[in-house]
Amino acid sequence: MPPVPPTVVLEARGLVKTYQMGEVQVQALRGVDLVLHAGELVVLLGPSGSGKSTLLNILGGLDHPTAGQVLYRGEDLSRMSERALTRYRRDHVGFVFQFYNVLPSLTARENVALVTEISPHPMTPEKALGLVGLGERLDHFPSQLSGGEQQRVAIARAVAKQPDVLLCDEPTGALDQETGKVVLGAIARVNVELGTTTAVITHNAAVAAMADRVLRFADGRVASVVENATRARVEDLSW
Repeated sequence: MPPVPPTVVLEARGLVKTYQMGEVQVQALRGVDLVLHAGELVVLLGPSGSGKSTLLNILGGLDHPTAGQVLYRGEDLSRMSERALTRYRRDHVGFVFQFYNVLPSLTARENVALVTEISPHPMTPEKALGLVGLGERLDHFPSQLSGGEQQRVAIARAVAKQPDVLLCDEPTGALDQETGKVVLGAIARVNVELGTTTAVITHNAAVAAMADRVLRFADGRVASVVENATRARVEDLSW
């Protein structure tokens, strides 16, 4: 029997994004093609301004391309109504950003419950927080948590709705090395245990070893794609 090809979850075709800055046009993306398969972990590497965040925002339905298509399981995002696009973001995509955006007046459990209360098939906040190693910190407020713990609350909040896709934009950018490893470990665990298709933006080349595939960006284009034969354990990463 021939091998079964992996399921395509997200596909970008010829993405172009141009911003008008006064009289100057800035091209953030210059014809990007990309495929994300079910269950894989992809790292997007490149310097600031190379187009990584713009791409992630378009894949997640937060922004629209100037030209090109994004297909989610074969459905063109550009043809979705605003209501359908909102449902796509709410039900199918989890976002993790560099800054945690947890609400200071709510406990870890309550921050995650904000998502579970509006999701069609959520896990419990307790299970989500346990998945990222915070099962003993459920009732702590952000002021009682370290930066790394707050970022793990943000990850738990993103995955509690059991999204198809997890998009992480510099999730360790505000953290020291050891804390960053803990956060990356939480992301890797979610990817493995839930089978969530995961894309992680970073400018740190050492993180690439934890991925199935590595896409290097330069000047708004995918400069190279490398498949790792094996994925390194996060605790073995060094930078």
